[in-house]
Amino acid sequence: MKINILDRMVMALVIATLSLAGISIAADGQREPQEEQKEQKRDPHEKQQQKQEERVQKKSEQDQKQQQHRVEQQQQQQDQKQKQKQQQQQERVQQKSEQDQKQQQQRVQQQQQQEQKRKQDQQQRERAQQQQRQDQNQQQKQQQRLSQQQQQKLISQQQQRVAQYRQHLEQQDRLAQQNAAQLQQQKRVAQYRFQEQYLDRVRQQQIHLRDDRFDYDRDPYFFTPPIYRYNRGGHYYETNEYGAKTLRQAVNYGYEEGFRAGKADRDDRWGSNYKDSYAYRDANFGYSGYYVDRSDYNYYFREGFRRGYEDGYNSRYQYGRFTSGNYSILDTILSQILNFQALR
Repeated sequence: MKINILDRMVMALVIATLSLAGISIAADGQREPQEEQKEQKRDPHEKQQQKQEERVQKKSEQDQKQQQHRVEQQQQQQDQKQKQKQQQQQERVQQKSEQDQKQQQQRVQQQQQQEQKRKQDQQQRERAQQQQRQDQNQQQKQQQRLSQQQQQKLISQQQQRVAQYRQHLEQQDRLAQQNAAQLQQQKRVAQYRFQEQYLDRVRQQQIHLRDDRFDYDRDPYFFTPPIYRYNRGGHYYETNEYGAKTLRQAVNYGYEEGFRAGKADRDDRWGSNYKDSYAYRDANFGYSGYYVDRSDYNYYFREGFRRGYEDGYNSRYQYGRFTSGNYSILDTILSQILNFQALR
């Protein structure tokens, strides 16, 4: 009896336990779908919110990058402006330095020019004073007239010179014709033209000499004492200012004719040889037969001719210059050639 009661109690307990478990399982079964539904309802919202947050973060990152890029650009612009300012400042400094150097050079040049002009003015004054003293000495000496006997001796020498010179000119005509024929055979057109022009000038000179009526009594050469001496061929000769002037003309005429002869040979592409020129061998252009011996005139004419030929052939002006349409020898070279010494 007691056993049945106990069994029923056990059975009731088992049944109660099973009931509770079933209820719990059923409750759990009901809760899971509800939670899933809640989860499903909650997921789209959270995803949308998450996406929005991601967009906001991405936008923020982009804004940061853009801001950083703008800052870098501004920094680069500032750096570039700073470099430009520095470069402009350096250029201004360099330009100012160059201007200062130019101004300094100009000041130095002006000082040099002023100093050179001062020296030139001083030298010119000294030369003028020296020339004045020489002129005074010459004038004093020229005032001392030669004696009548000395004058007559000079006149006799002069007349003899003129007669000999006229005979010499007649002989030179034949030599000129022979030389002209030789130039034509050699086809030296420019040199032939120069010789013809030279001969024309000599013929004009002959006409003047033939028609000249020289007044020996009034020409100051014949009563003016010598004031210079010069050396030629180891011998000293004396002359007055009129004779000295004739010798200066001889050198200048020689230089001028020599320049033309040298240029003609260069134009003909002929070898340099001043002695081959008829004008050099003749050496009489400009000589009137008066004041100096023909040998003296020929010597100094050839001295000028040789230097003029070298300048003309080489197309330069080492010994002379070209002014006012004429060739003339430099004063320093002229003084060296003549080397006049004043008589005391």
